[in-house]
Amino acid sequence: MFSVAPMRRLRALVLERDAHSVLQDWGELGAVELTRTLPGPESAPLPPRDRSTELARGERLRARIAELRRSLEIPPVGEDGFRSGGAPWHRRPGRTQRGPTRFARLPAAGASVPPMTLDQAEERLREMEARADEWLKRRRQLVERCATLDATCAQLSSVRDVDLPLDGFDRFAFLHFVTGSVPAENWEPLQPRAAESLVLLPLPVQKGRQPLIAMTTHRAWPAAEVLLREAGFEAETLPVAGGRTSSALSEQSQRELTAAADELERVDAAIQGLAAELAAPLRAVERGVETGRRLLEAESLVSRTGTAVLLSGWLPADTVAWLEQRLRQVTSGRYVLDVGAAETRPGEQVPVLFWHPRWLRPFGRLVSAYGLPEYGELEPTLFVALSFVLMFGMMFGDVGHGALLVLAGWWLWRKGGLEPRTNRLEPTTSNSGRNEGLREAGVLMMAGGGASLGFGWAYGSCFGLECFQRFALWQEPINGDPMRLIRGALAVGVVLISLGLILNIINHLRRGDWLGACLDKFGLAGALFYWGALVLILCADFIRSLGLWGVAVLCFVAVPLMGWAVREPLVYRLKRRIGAPLEAGEGWFSAVAESWVGAFEAVLSYLANTISFVRLAAYAMSHAALLAAAFAMAAELRPVPFAGDTLAVLVIVSGNLVALVLEGLIASVQALRLEYYEFFGKFFLGSGRPFRPFRLAAGAEALPG
Repeated sequence: MFSVAPMRRLRALVLERDAHSVLQDWGELGAVELTRTLPGPESAPLPPRDRSTELARGERLRARIAELRRSLEIPPVGEDGFRSGGAPWHRRPGRTQRGPTRFARLPAAGASVPPMTLDQAEERLREMEARADEWLKRRRQLVERCATLDATCAQLSSVRDVDLPLDGFDRFAFLHFVTGSVPAENWEPLQPRAAESLVLLPLPVQKGRQPLIAMTTHRAWPAAEVLLREAGFEAETLPVAGGRTSSALSEQSQRELTAAADELERVDAAIQGLAAELAAPLRAVERGVETGRRLLEAESLVSRTGTAVLLSGWLPADTVAWLEQRLRQVTSGRYVLDVGAAETRPGEQVPVLFWHPRWLRPFGRLVSAYGLPEYGELEPTLFVALSFVLMFGMMFGDVGHGALLVLAGWWLWRKGGLEPRTNRLEPTTSNSGRNEGLREAGVLMMAGGGASLGFGWAYGSCFGLECFQRFALWQEPINGDPMRLIRGALAVGVVLISLGLILNIINHLRRGDWLGACLDKFGLAGALFYWGALVLILCADFIRSLGLWGVAVLCFVAVPLMGWAVREPLVYRLKRRIGAPLEAGEGWFSAVAESWVGAFEAVLSYLANTISFVRLAAYAMSHAALLAAAFAMAAELRPVPFAGDTLAVLVIVSGNLVALVLEGLIASVQALRLEYYEFFGKFFLGSGRPFRPFRLAAGAEALPG
């Protein structure tokens, strides 16, 4: 509950002929994170095989698949409810008990269908491309044909009602013809000016412009061109068709355009049918290519001898016996397995795997959104679950709103569906990820709603109705004693900060850092200062009556400050003694200065972090004030003739909706902020590395480089 899943380092030596089967088995189960093994005396003498050519071929196949999907408009993987491969072993249905017995329902090793080879995938892809190319080529031709005919119809739109010969105007030796249009308002002024040098034939007005045909001599054309340009003339080129008129060609082009458009619709329908037919086979080919690519990437990680390869990685401790059993089945006993403790080496981290019961997973997501604990540190998800729900309920206390949140959360949880009790190695779809998100959101809403309901009972608040305040178990946030509510908020802050200090001390001790556990600003020295300062504030009169004020200040203030002041010089001294590398500019002066600055910062942070929890009371009062304002506005509207009562009810309902949505969102954000900054800041670095199991699935994480 308070630690991540224990991990083990795995090293397996198998024959090279069995390596592919072993990797396929591991990839389908998703229980091992593979790591790169470098050739050397402690591993195997030969480097990994060069798979760059095969990987490049796989990338080309992926590009061809993507192009075929684009051409046929087949949704990509993940958008059509498909996801190849299975979910990681630790997130699949059926994981309800610990120990080897929970794997009794797993399929036997090697029982899965062998993956499609790249040769098979390319052959099937070539067949699908050949079927698609015929229709796609026909569609391109029809699209081009429609574009050409549409352009012709557009050219002839102004003269389609005129039997204008289209033999070409440039065949006349002395006359010059031009077609185009001018703005309709410029047509009347243009006629008298053009009478001497131009013959203008007006056509029906279209879209605010006056189409026309202008005729003049070649000698007079330059001056006429200037005149037309001043009138806003835009030339239009008519197609040349010997022996045809504009009206006949326009009519013929329109008929051909209609026929081509109808044919294009039939071709599009055929392509849609082909896309539906090829969707499943294309997914299978894509799965085969992705599986082959992942296997090739895995093979490029392992060093080898002449006949064997060395596989290395990480796996959860309680899966070792199970994995060895499967390895024995796949290789028929031809293997050597070495499983060691999870000891870190220079330049690497032990991966972290959360092991949460189903009800705690949503809060684990809140933790992982900030970061992961390093392996060996305490895992704070349970503390986060309790404190987050407590703080949310304190800021959002209302029986009615809490009940609505519980109902909404239950609806989301039911909409997400129950996890089926099936073999946990069965492939899942991308919909399952969305359903899991709905379930987890539902759990968060039900937990927050339950806390809100409980605090609402303590506040005597139910949709802001005054009649419920007399049933309050504690006090109403506005009408009660505000200092009492603030003291309660500060008490929550003191408990949470103190818990952070305790967790920080434990983490330092688990890492063997005794100096940090004692002298860190959030270690024993920090705990002594913080708790001592609280004692001095709360029990000042009693301590003075005993004559121990000076001793208390010395123990609770001076001693922690001196501990903080000597920490960095001690660290610097230890580095010099053991010969550890020093950072640039690190010396006695910088160590002393850093210690005093750190001590000053620690004092301010304890004060600021504690006062920050006053927001729990402030937002509880703002929530109640918003509801009170809604009822006050409703009281002002009731005297309005005819519609007063209706308006009052609408204002009350609207005020509650605003409080439910806006205040609920604000309370969630503020509770999360207090978790991340005031609580996590004491002990949680969030620098852990997630466990990324190797699996043959679309969208799987990249293997280490």
